[in-house]
Amino acid sequence: MLPATYNPAVKITAGFFLCLISVAFLLLSHFNLISISYLSKKLTDMRKLFILLLMAANISFAQNKVTAIKAGKLIDTENGKLLTNQVIIIDSDTIQAIGSNLSIPANASIIDLSKATVLPGLIDCHTHITSQPSGDYYGDIFRKSPIDVAVTAHIYAKRTLEAGFTTCRDVGAPAFVDVALRNAINSGDVEGPRLLVATLFIGSTGSHGDLNGFSPYLDWIQPKEMSGVANGVDELRKQVRYNIKYGADVIKFGASAGVLTEEESVGAPQFTQEEMNTIVSEAKLWGKKACAHAHGTEAIKMAVKAGVASIEHGSMLDDEAIALMKDHGTYLDADIYNDEYIMSEYKRLGFPDKILNKEKLIGQTQRESFRKAVQAGVKITFGTDAGVYPHGWNARQFKYMVKYGLTPMKAIQAATVNAADLLGWEKRVGSISVGKFADIIAVDANPLDDIRILENVKFVMKGGVVYKNTL
Repeated sequence: MLPATYNPAVKITAGFFLCLISVAFLLLSHFNLISISYLSKKLTDMRKLFILLLMAANISFAQNKVTAIKAGKLIDTENGKLLTNQVIIIDSDTIQAIGSNLSIPANASIIDLSKATVLPGLIDCHTHITSQPSGDYYGDIFRKSPIDVAVTAHIYAKRTLEAGFTTCRDVGAPAFVDVALRNAINSGDVEGPRLLVATLFIGSTGSHGDLNGFSPYLDWIQPKEMSGVANGVDELRKQVRYNIKYGADVIKFGASAGVLTEEESVGAPQFTQEEMNTIVSEAKLWGKKACAHAHGTEAIKMAVKAGVASIEHGSMLDDEAIALMKDHGTYLDADIYNDEYIMSEYKRLGFPDKILNKEKLIGQTQRESFRKAVQAGVKITFGTDAGVYPHGWNARQFKYMVKYGLTPMKAIQAATVNAADLLGWEKRVGSISVGKFADIIAVDANPLDDIRILENVKFVMKGGVVYKNTL
C-alpha cells in the first residue's frame, strides 16, 4: 500500500521539470557554454532540490489527509455509553482526537454523520472468509482445488468489510489461502477486513479436521502437513510450528468432534489432555494464542485446562465447564445464528442427512448453553462461523445474542472491545479512541433500540479510508 503522504501528481510534475532543466544544462555543455564540472555540480543541486520539493509537497498532501467526522450519536464501547454530538479527528489512518467541542482543522475534509449512530468497526472472531457452500456438497470437497478457493476469496472479504466488519479472526482455510488473502489486504491489493489467520485446522486422524465418511483410498494429495492432521506430542509440535512458519497468527485445533463433518460423534474429545496441552504450550512458545473447536462438555473442559484463549462453539456447557472458563478467563466464541441457516438451507444445498441430524441435536442446546454462560458472567466475544452461511450476513447473529441474554450494548461490546481483547489487538481496534485505527461504521438508527439495525450498515471506514457510504 502506498504511504499516506504519497502524491503521484507531485512526483510526476517535479520530475518533468527536473528533466527539462537537465536537458537544458546538457545542451549548454554540448555547445561548450558551461564546463562539465559545473554541469555535474548543478545536476547534483537539482537532485537535492527535487527531493526537497517532493518532501514539501508531500507534507502538504499529508495535511490534506486530515478528516473530521461529525457524529450525531456515538457508541462508546469502552465505557458502555451513548454519546451525542461528537467530533472525531482522523489523521491518515489513526484517530487523533474525539470530543464534543473540538475545533475542526481548516484543511480537514468533513464527513457529516450528524443524523447517524457511529460505532467502531465490528470484529468477528470466527470466520472462514475464503469460502462458503456452493450448493454442491461433494463438488466442494472433491472437485475444487485451493486455487478455486483463492480465486473467489477476495469477493467474500469485500462483502464482509462492506457489512461493517473491519477486523476478523479467520480460523481455518486450505493451503494457506488465508495468509495470501491477509497479505493482499494489507498491501492494498484487495479490499477486506484486517485479518488474523489460523491457516490449517489441526485435528487428529478421523477427527472433524480429517476427511471422513469416504473411501480409505481417498487421501490428501498435497504435503501431509497441509492436511493439518497430526497425532501425538511430537507430530503436534511439528504441526504447530509448520502453521506458524507459513503465516499463522493464531492456532486453531479440534478438541471435539463437529457438526459439518461425517464422523459419528458431535462432541466427543478428539485429542488427549496431553495432546491439547502440547498444542497450546507450543503456540505460546511462539507468542501465539490458541483457540479450540469444542462442542462436547468434556472436550470443552480439557481445552480450557490446556489454556486456550477461547472456546469456539461451546455447545454443551455444564456448571463445571462454566466455572472453569470463568476461573481461566476463557472467552466463549459461540456461533448461535448458524442453526437457523443450516436447518433451513442445508438440505437444499446437498448436505447429507447425517449432518442435518447432528445440527438438530446440537443447535438449541448451544443457545441454551450460551444463555447459561452469559448469566454466569463468562467472558463473551463475537464469532459467527461465517462461511457456513453467506459472507456479509455476520451481523445477523446480534439478534440471537440479545435473545439469549445479552443487552444490545453488551452484544456490541462483544463484537468490539471484547473481541479486540481476545485478539490481543486492544490497543489497535475495538473502540473509537485516540491512537487506534480509524475503523468506523455508521447506521441510520440507534442499534441500542433495535440491534437488527446493524444488519444494514450504511457507512464503513477502515484505516481512514471510506469503503462504503450510502447515508
